[in-house]
Amino acid sequence: MIRMGDAFFAAGRGLDALRLILEVTSRQLEDWRLSLAGADVILRQTAAYDIVETLLRNVLRLQSDNLLVQAYRARVLMAGGDVAGGHALFDDMLRRYRSADQQVMICELMSNSFLDVGHPGESLKILLSHLETGRATSAILGNVGCSLGYLNRSAEALPWFEKALALDAADAGIRLGYACTLIKAGRLDAGWPLYADRVLSVEDPEPWYLSLPRLRPGDDVAGRGIVLFQEQGLGDTLQFIRFVPDLLAKGARVTILVPRPLVRLMTQSYPTVSVRQIGCFGPEDGYAYALPIPDLPYIVGMMSLREIPAPIPYLRADPGNAARFAALLPARRPRIGLVWAGDRRTRSAHVLVDLRRSTTLAALGAAVTPVDATLMSLQFGGPRGEIAGWTGQALCDPMGAVRDMADTAAIIANLDLVISVDTSPVHLAGAVGCPVWMISRQDACWRWGDAGDRSPWYPDMRVFRARERSWGPVLAEVGAALRNWVEHWRLR
Repeated sequence: MIRMGDAFFAAGRGLDALRLILEVTSRQLEDWRLSLAGADVILRQTAAYDIVETLLRNVLRLQSDNLLVQAYRARVLMAGGDVAGGHALFDDMLRRYRSADQQVMICELMSNSFLDVGHPGESLKILLSHLETGRATSAILGNVGCSLGYLNRSAEALPWFEKALALDAADAGIRLGYACTLIKAGRLDAGWPLYADRVLSVEDPEPWYLSLPRLRPGDDVAGRGIVLFQEQGLGDTLQFIRFVPDLLAKGARVTILVPRPLVRLMTQSYPTVSVRQIGCFGPEDGYAYALPIPDLPYIVGMMSLREIPAPIPYLRADPGNAARFAALLPARRPRIGLVWAGDRRTRSAHVLVDLRRSTTLAALGAAVTPVDATLMSLQFGGPRGEIAGWTGQALCDPMGAVRDMADTAAIIANLDLVISVDTSPVHLAGAVGCPVWMISRQDACWRWGDAGDRSPWYPDMRVFRARERSWGPVLAEVGAALRNWVEHWRLR
């Protein structure tokens, strides 16, 4: 069941996988292992929490005292939005299951669940209470580190990760959390090497280049072919691709491998480099090394934030394309681009992150309007549909004419400011040199540090940091700042 379900999802046949799992489990309701396997696949691959909870309920009908399944059901309830219901189930488990091992397991899953849904303070409270009398495991200690990191207390978090790694130095999740927290704390020299050893996240049906030697610091690249491949999200590629000139200056022959939305943008920004599309790049000779693009700062030796390459822009809009979009946009200025949500992905872990970083057009629009400016939507994907229900100040939406990120860059070239949650247009605006205001979630990503309203990655960026799970206060701050910005813009 698990292998077949995962294979269907990997082949892009998610609906077929769901149908298969539901058909098999519904015919064999008395086989709790099948229901559990189906729940496992669906929970990892989707955010269909209602289906997962139904399958787990069937498991518990047959295995009522299965603690792990009870804990997973509580976690699923919280992920699906019933935080109070899931919390109550966890509290009930803590009262009923009193052995040291049981308490540890419940505490680990309970804290993970609160972290997933954006409550790091509650997670930290649970963990510290447990540690007053309970056993300290690597997972418990690592979760304390994660909780403190999510609370933007990275310096305090680091010793907890170190204690966790002293118990289990091989745990990949703890190592990655420690690496990201080191970087967030500004200790790049210690963070980059650990970050480079992470388990890679590559969405390519034929990643043959992963069999090539991984490029390491100090490797001789003169005359050598190197595949720089997209790993993680579009924003990571847009942020770290700036280091390509360092490899070219050392004589490397570089091929950039990215998804279709980035191919044209990379081609026009790096005309001397070969740019290929993921999924259309079969095995080829002539390559000595491969490297995930987010590891470029480590490879070129950027060991402090002061060493971030200064030249902006490093990505470029095509002038003809920018002129084409200029003719389509309202003439009135200033023009301000808005992005209120990240891409709607499907895997549960990605969905939970997106829920923490995204707001709505209704919430952002209410905060920034009315304003004496032309508002432009740069929103992509499913959340763009919210425009149909927007009844506030006029919002121009040119995204229907956008084919890829090169077109988005051409629109941004005609804007005076971009306001966005933490998603790829933030990086695109910063990379092409457009002033950008980023609205950061409470548990700020490691690349933005713990505090401050500026980022060394993008000189024209202003960071607005949410200090609580609610978006209300930080959006109000953005709205007040925008009205002040427009007033000063008109006086220039």
